[in-house]
Amino acid sequence: ADTVEDEMEMATVRHRPEALELLEAQSKFTKKELQILYRGFKNLNIPCPASGVVNEETFKEIYSQFFPQGDSTTYAHFLFNAFDTDHNGSVSFEDFVMGLSILLRGTVQEKLNWAFNLYDINKDGYITKEEMLDIMKAIYDMMGKCTYPVLKEDAPRQHVETFFQKMDKNKDGVVTIDEFIESCQK
Repeated sequence: ADTVEDEMEMATVRHRPEALELLEAQSKFTKKELQILYRGFKNLNIPCPASGVVNEETFKEIYSQFFPQGDSTTYAHFLFNAFDTDHNGSVSFEDFVMGLSILLRGTVQEKLNWAFNLYDINKDGYITKEEMLDIMKAIYDMMGKCTYPVLKEDAPRQHVETFFQKMDKNKDGVVTIDEFIESCQK
């Protein structure tokens, strides 16, 4: 009865996710896990609970609750873009599930591809020092000023230099997916 009730609940919302069986086949979640995720997704989607999608502002609001000591706005923007795989300005339940499936249960290769996509802000197939610096600054902003030990002002730039020393194997100023994956696997 619980399963029938869950499916009826999913059928009544305006944006019905793809059939559970299809999502189950595409992701690494069970049908029951998908039902639980859907309920949680709907509850997080405060401004428009029946639409089945989260816009960037809502995503930032939700994410900021996890990092109250810092400013998570910029990092949440980058994360939102990584989840919004079809780049339509919203994260659907399907986008959310597929991203979580990779992050939680994907292979090392899948996780590294997802991480590379996060860092490749302009999606040109390369991570530049500028992109990595933007990400690092966003991470440091999210951590807040109350870290211990206190972080130096140039910490993000030093982090980027270390990253590029390890990953930019051919020293051409950009990190390709192959360099990224090879370095991370070592």
